[in-house]
Amino acid sequence: MDFPSIYETERQSSSLLLQLAMLFLLFQMGNDRYALEARRVVEVVPLLELKRLPQAPKGVAGIFNYRGHPVPAVDVSELTLGVPAAERLSTRIIIVHHPDGAGHNRLLGIIAEYATQTVQFHSQDFIDPGVKIGAAPYLGPVLMDEKGPIQWLHAQRLLSEPVRNLLFSEPVALLGADKS
Repeated sequence: MDFPSIYETERQSSSLLLQLAMLFLLFQMGNDRYALEARRVVEVVPLLELKRLPQAPKGVAGIFNYRGHPVPAVDVSELTLGVPAAERLSTRIIIVHHPDGAGHNRLLGIIAEYATQTVQFHSQDFIDPGVKIGAAPYLGPVLMDEKGPIQWLHAQRLLSEPVRNLLFSEPVALLGADKS
């Protein structure tokens, strides 16, 4: 009996993943639509009261209480377009796993408008837009539907290194520890 090599098995698995539909959370920045992989999302919560951080860089909205732990939040619209997200009923905080500088996943809140709909797409339906913006490594391929383009946003690439280091400066081991 012939068994496929490990490389053949990996290639077949990768091919199968491309054929499967993926779940995405849609949101907007300005008038443009974006998609975030739902598998990266921990929870979507209403826009909560944030504790502002004095002298924080543009786009860093503050911190909020998530199940007893402080979680940093960024306003994706302000971070990318320079205009804060409008406070509307559909503006949400999307809590995602985001890698810190040491490779650990940390919680990050992403404030986004119209973050109320999930859809399924095949990853191969997204195509390279032909434009790469070095200052925006989080922008991925685009998908065209009847309403226009939807751009894949890679949340794990959203923060610049200085902002990531600022937001995740405390070691993971100390999170939730009593610091009295």
